[in-house]
Amino acid sequence: VLQMAQKFGRPVVVFIDTPAAYPGVESEERGVAEAIALNLREMMMIEVPIIVIVCGEGGSGGALGIAIGDRVFMQEFSVYSVIPPEGCAAILWRDSNRKVEAAEALKITAQDMTALGLVDGIIPEPPGGAHNDHERASALVDQALHHALTEVSALSVQERLNLRYDKFRRMGEEGSAFIDRDNLEALNRPG
Repeated sequence: VLQMAQKFGRPVVVFIDTPAAYPGVESEERGVAEAIALNLREMMMIEVPIIVIVCGEGGSGGALGIAIGDRVFMQEFSVYSVIPPEGCAAILWRDSNRKVEAAEALKITAQDMTALGLVDGIIPEPPGGAHNDHERASALVDQALHHALTEVSALSVQERLNLRYDKFRRMGEEGSAFIDRDNLEALNRPG
C-alpha cells in the first residue's frame, strides 16, 4: 500500500488502535517481528507525506510498526506505549493487577507523550470522549489532518525525509543527559 501511495503521489494516513502484536511463538513463526521491522524501514523511506493518528490504544510493535510519520498525533484520551500496562506489571512485579501503577510509570497518555516529544500534538475530543460524539470527533480529526497535510505537503521530498529521519533519531535521547560521558568514552576505548 505504501508503494502504491508513492507511485500515485498520494499521502498516507494511518489510524492506530491496537493493543499490541501477539508476542507468542506462532507470531514469530509467521514472521511478525520481521514484518514490523520491514514496515518501519519502508515508512522511513517513503517519499509522500505520512500522518499518524493514535485514536485508541497504540501498543507495542503492533502500533510502532505503522507509526513512522511526518506528524504523529494522539487523540486526547488515547494511549501509546511500548508494552501494555498489564504486561509491564506482570514483568516488573509479577502481578498484572498493578496495571494502574505500571501505566503511570510508562507515561502512556497523550499529554505524557507530547511532553516527552514522542508525538507532535494532541487532537481534542468531545466531552466524555470521541465515542460520545462521532461527528464532532471526526471534525476535530479532520481539522488536525488537514492542517498537518498542508504543512507537510509544502516541504520538498528531501526536506520531508530529513525531518522524518531526524525526528525519529531524537526519540532515544530522553534521559541521555544522565549518562556519564567520560565513563562511556572510557568503556568504548580499545584496549
